[in-house]
Amino acid sequence: MSRETKSNTSKTAHDTLAKKSRDEGVISGGHLVAKALKTEGVDTIFTLCGGHIIDIYDGCIDEGIRIVDVRHEQTAAHAADGYARQTGKLGCVVTTAGPGCTNAVTGVATAFRSESPILHIGGQSSLTQHKQGSLQDLPHVDMMAPITKFASGVFSTERVADMVSMAARECFNGAYGPSYLEIPRDILDAEIPVEKAVIPKAGSYRSSTKSIGDPADIERLADILVASERPAVLFGQQVWASGSHTSAIEFIRSLDIPAYMNGASRGMLPETDPHHFDRTRSDAFKEADVILIVGTPFDFRMGYGRRISNAATLVQIDQSYATVGKNRDISLGLAGDPGAILKAVEQAASGRIDKGAQKQRQAWMARLREIEKAKLEKLLPMFQSEQNPIHPYRLAYEVNEFLNEDTIYIGDGGDIVTISAQAVRPRGPGQWMDPGALGSLGVGTGFSMAAKLANPQKEVVCLYGDGSFGMTAFDMETAQRFGAPYLAIVGNNSAMNQIRYGQIAKYGEQRGGVGNKLGDLDFSLFGKMIGGYGEEVREASEIRPALERARDAIAKTGKCAVVNVWVDPNEYAPGTKAQTMYK
Repeated sequence: MSRETKSNTSKTAHDTLAKKSRDEGVISGGHLVAKALKTEGVDTIFTLCGGHIIDIYDGCIDEGIRIVDVRHEQTAAHAADGYARQTGKLGCVVTTAGPGCTNAVTGVATAFRSESPILHIGGQSSLTQHKQGSLQDLPHVDMMAPITKFASGVFSTERVADMVSMAARECFNGAYGPSYLEIPRDILDAEIPVEKAVIPKAGSYRSSTKSIGDPADIERLADILVASERPAVLFGQQVWASGSHTSAIEFIRSLDIPAYMNGASRGMLPETDPHHFDRTRSDAFKEADVILIVGTPFDFRMGYGRRISNAATLVQIDQSYATVGKNRDISLGLAGDPGAILKAVEQAASGRIDKGAQKQRQAWMARLREIEKAKLEKLLPMFQSEQNPIHPYRLAYEVNEFLNEDTIYIGDGGDIVTISAQAVRPRGPGQWMDPGALGSLGVGTGFSMAAKLANPQKEVVCLYGDGSFGMTAFDMETAQRFGAPYLAIVGNNSAMNQIRYGQIAKYGEQRGGVGNKLGDLDFSLFGKMIGGYGEEVREASEIRPALERARDAIAKTGKCAVVNVWVDPNEYAPGTKAQTMYK
């Protein structure tokens, strides 16, 4: 009997058995997981196979849920995170027990610090083997609890779907984040009468999340903004994640306020918009009379709030009550939905700004614009440098010039991402993705695959450092396998350069390369090895032509491309030189 005949026979037997089970009115735990995921709007799971979880796959096939199987669970978790960021829906990663769970920890922790709603479903040995030393048995719930909003085991098949819904609900409770469910194998494999299963219906328990907080505070904020002559606003990750970007744009245009963006909110405004600013945030935060922080915490990226003038009226809007006023005293705080709050404030302030204040705001923005121009002119020599080895700022500049209106840009690395933030300007909201507050290397492959799967009509470009590329690059083959090709650009300096600089500064040149130097690798060969395109670049003038050739190759073959650009290992981002990430 041929392999194909055996496969068809096996499939027929399975389908007959599955149909028999359904006809008999029973359902397994794995099928209940799939039904619950479908109810929660999940259309794709990211996973690496394991014996503990295979009944979930069986259920997903019946529910029409796409199963994307990767080569390493870290990539699966990052992909679930990336899928959530791109779609606004619940991302899902499914791992087997033991190392399957521990390999996904970095991806789940990244989602936790980035406030990304993902559900991690993990396998476990049977309850009948509890504490007997079974294969891959670990205390998964205890391990996952500190990096999730909700973590629990599931102890009866009847409750499987109900617990999936409970965990999913927590992902969207306040500031978004991950949940974890551990489901033992005997719970997943067991079959119960359908009428005994608790299966929540789609949307039947959802509450509104569009809270504006105290209406009196809406009026207070409107009064503050109406009286302001030098306001400034920073929009963070939550603005995009909560679907509030349209309300945010209307808010700043209506009230004539200069806006800065970080995280996924980058690209929310086109560079040509008079309210778009990005190089003068520190200047604005020193001189503004009112500063509005929306959807981003006072963490290390904000100098824990210390970089903001104490003379300014400081207002914070966040989905999480716990974040408002954390690390820094504020003048006014509002916990709720960013878009709903901004819309309410806009309506409360509409038409109340007098001509004198309006004139002062125009002068304020004109002054900031002049500073922006001066700072860009200072960067241009590095952006357009012809030096060899290639200046990393030149690479970032060329990448920005290369992007299309629909390109999703992903940064994966340390110094290379910090540098790219100086040059790369995404053309639309949600078209910037980076490691976030955890600073995880290796996010790029999962993010890129997820972004392309979520947006097949868009181009996806990932700029890696050579260190981060080496961590997860093999799953580029997974992206190809699932029809999600993307362009990988490697800024290669043969080092973990952000750390290398700090070591050189602290211990001197002789010890500066300990633990951070990497081998000189022609990563273009990797692109060719997986059947895609690859090219080495050693001259600045060749960057753009190489990127164009890679773009053409992806369009023609449907395969990934790797452009390996050799950059100067002795050039660093200003933040790296100042070691601001540690201050």
